[in-house]
Amino acid sequence: MSRGWLDHVQWDENGLVPAIAQDASSGQVLMVAWMNRDALSETLRTAQAVYWSRSRTRLWRKGEESGHVQTVKEIRLDCDGDVVLLKVDQAGGIACHTGRTTCFFRKLEAGNWVVAQPVLVEPDEIYGKS
Repeated sequence: MSRGWLDHVQWDENGLVPAIAQDASSGQVLMVAWMNRDALSETLRTAQAVYWSRSRTRLWRKGEESGHVQTVKEIRLDCDGDVVLLKVDQAGGIACHTGRTTCFFRKLEAGNWVVAQPVLVEPDEIYGKS
């Protein structure tokens, strides 16, 4: 398959583009991460979400430690070409490393951030840390 489609993505100065993971069924935004060309190509090839981990400086296959993989149903590019949207099926219903459905679990109320979503599984149970 030709990789010319990657040339339509507006990569930043570090060769990255933000990627939004959205639940394909509910439409809920699950998380935002970064992708480079290899991550986006691998995501298309495997239909599993692959991101670029800026902290680890390597490809990160979502769920590689937790088992909470994202099966990609659709890939979209925004009008400016500078944001990727992945419509996914989220394994285990947990996208956030905090053990919640979504990384967007805090809500601004009266000038304060409040937790608006419970932890479904404690992170120590997910990642086996003590």
